[in-house]
Amino acid sequence: IRRPPRSTPKPSSAASDVYKRQDLWDKIFKAGKDYKIKPIGLAARDTLRLEMGFCLYGNDINDNTSPIEAGLSWITKTNKIFTSSNIFKNQKEKGVNKKLIGFKMLEKSIPRKDYEILNSDHKIIGIVTSGTMSPSLNFGIGLGYVKSGFEEIDTEIFIKIRKNIKKAIIVKTPFK
Repeated sequence: IRRPPRSTPKPSSAASDVYKRQDLWDKIFKAGKDYKIKPIGLAARDTLRLEMGFCLYGNDINDNTSPIEAGLSWITKTNKIFTSSNIFKNQKEKGVNKKLIGFKMLEKSIPRKDYEILNSDHKIIGIVTSGTMSPSLNFGIGLGYVKSGFEEIDTEIFIKIRKNIKKAIIVKTPFK
């Protein structure tokens, strides 16, 4: 497909061009008929990225979080000077106040963004940043920030879902 030039590229622009071309859309699904391909939307993409433990900007990482807090220090170089490099270097050396964790629900429930994460005493220790029911794993999964010291794998936590408190456990990502 030859796209018309745009002044600012958008990640979804190629997909929207396919969507606007009915003939191309039909050819794609005809070619994929034997594979039973189906169109999917953003919710499916979000579930897949969450199952892998991938961060979504605006949810799991934003202007108020650092890559060190999000567990992305492996892609954060501190041997060069750039905006925030001193902050990141300091966080690597001295630690951070919060950490991004992955968790799976132990009770049937679906964690959602902004639900509270509680410790065993039901004190607030963090907040869910992304959550869903994993269709391939058949249980609820999520990412969220907890206060440093509460991020240990296999630690039992609780998610406050509206007025209910549901049991979860911190796990390593990708989810299994």
